Amino acid sequence: MNGKLDSQYHVPNLERALEIMELLASRPGGVGMAEIAKLMNYPANSVFRILSTLEERGYVLREPESKKYSLSRKLLALGYQALDETGLVEIAVDALRRLRDETGETALMGVLLDGEGVVLDQMPSPQPIKFIVNPGTRFPLHTAAPGKAMLAYLPEDERERQIGRIKFTRFNDHTLADADALRRELDNVRRRGYAFDLGEEEESLFCTGAAILDYRGYPRAALWVTGPAFRLTKEKLKMVGETAQRLAGECSARLGYQNGTGKASAANRKKG
Repeated sequence: MNGKLDSQYHVPNLERALEIMELLASRPGGVGMAEIAKLMNYPANSVFRILSTLEERGYVLREPESKKYSLSRKLLALGYQALDETGLVEIAVDALRRLRDETGETALMGVLLDGEGVVLDQMPSPQPIKFIVNPGTRFPLHTAAPGKAMLAYLPEDERERQIGRIKFTRFNDHTLADADALRRELDNVRRRGYAFDLGEEEESLFCTGAAILDYRGYPRAALWVTGPAFRLTKEKLKMVGETAQRLAGECSARLGYQNGTGKASAANRKKG
């Protein structure tokens, strides 16, 4: 079917509901109903009905005083259920804990989603100064170590599609500036088996991580460590990266991955 024919089957109110949820996802502080209607250019009564339905179903929350709406954690819970077909979260939780314990820094787990990465879980560092984010937080693929780790092992055609969606926002002088620079870095990731973020979004934060591969060599998720640059130094990153690679490799083996080195073969990457 072509796009014109497909549009016959669209459900306008469902599309509006999805677009409203996407807006709320980008505004964690909440948005009022009138502002939503203005930003989306939708009739206020339509927005009210959609929000009331989403609130009743538990997908959005309404703050009593400000009257602002925000997303609940229900969508995240559904995401966990979808991933749970192979027990991904359960498979990795002990590795996540060990990664935190062995490195002393916050360990995280995430997946690719709609041209970005999204945090699924974390084990906070015991240090008084630490990096912590909420599950569901998204991150850019061209700066974050987990983003690079997962991109590096995608089948070539899918990797190029993902790269084509990246905006390449320049956060500072360390940020990879374009697609060619990212491709060169992904070659390095495949050679060593883990990725770095050397303050490419936040100069004060360094991270390193590795992909969790399934039986096809496909990157299902990533494990990584994030910490302050004064503690997680460039000299320490290689050792921490190797630790992340080892523990991600254990998770990969549980998903049926055969290559003990934790590096996908070129044949597996092309198969997808």
